[in-house]
Amino acid sequence: MAKETKMAPARKKGKMKNSNWQFWLIIAIPVIYAFVFAYIPMGGIIIAFKDYSIRKGILGSDWVGLKYFIQFLTSSNSVLVIKNTLILGIYTLVVNFPIPILLAIMINEVRNKFFKKTVQMVTYAPYFISVVVLVGMMMQMMDMRTGIINVLLGKLGIGPFNFFGEVGMFRSLYVWSGVWQTMGYSSIIYVAALAGVSPELQEAAIVDGASRIKRIIHVDIPAILPTIIIMLIFRCADIVAIGMDKIFLMQNSMNASVSEVISTFVYKVGVVNANFGFSTAAGLFQSVVSFALLVVVNAICKKITETSLW
Repeated sequence: MAKETKMAPARKKGKMKNSNWQFWLIIAIPVIYAFVFAYIPMGGIIIAFKDYSIRKGILGSDWVGLKYFIQFLTSSNSVLVIKNTLILGIYTLVVNFPIPILLAIMINEVRNKFFKKTVQMVTYAPYFISVVVLVGMMMQMMDMRTGIINVLLGKLGIGPFNFFGEVGMFRSLYVWSGVWQTMGYSSIIYVAALAGVSPELQEAAIVDGASRIKRIIHVDIPAILPTIIIMLIFRCADIVAIGMDKIFLMQNSMNASVSEVISTFVYKVGVVNANFGFSTAAGLFQSVVSFALLVVVNAICKKITETSLW
């Protein structure tokens, strides 16, 4: 009897270990993916401190210290690139951050389920359009001769306009097309947060005579404020981390003075001109600034609102 009682816990432990292998397998897949494609490539940042030669390899190339960082920060082109990146990043943050919140609040206030689901579907759908297709649609719609926008403007006696050739219109085209494409998908997290607002608070506000606007201001927004702050921290870190694909597709010789950002600059210098050390230094500078913004904004939010990532 004593032997059986000792063996019973051991059997239970063995069964528990065997029953968890599916969980560890599921966890292993993203961990391995992140390690292979995110952490191992980090070793390549030492190229920023070396005069990289393909023949000598990363470890065999000569060290140059901070040469490429100084070259990047002092060249006239780099100043323009950093300026364009900051302006476009701040413009995107100011416009693209609050609109999904407003959309989520409006969706939450809709009582007709069919209309609510229709609005959600229509606003979510553009997110699944590829960037190449999106820019192609914009070029077709804004074509000077056959684009529907210029055709309509022509009927009003205005235009035609070369939208992609106008320097002053590039940033607005980039930002507002991004709003159209991502606002529905970005609002999902806020819609989910609003779904968790206590019905008792809503009912108490109604009993107190609060209007719909006041209920939104004093009940809904405070309830989702922690979610808003967390998303704001992430968005502030992305101010300088602007992707290359969309800008590169929209870029041409006429708008290059405002469309050249760090990501496109890194591509042209590193891949096209094969100056790998310089481009790696520029990319590392971008990553360091993004991380610094994340830490600073997180500290500010923690001090003001007591909500933060850590």
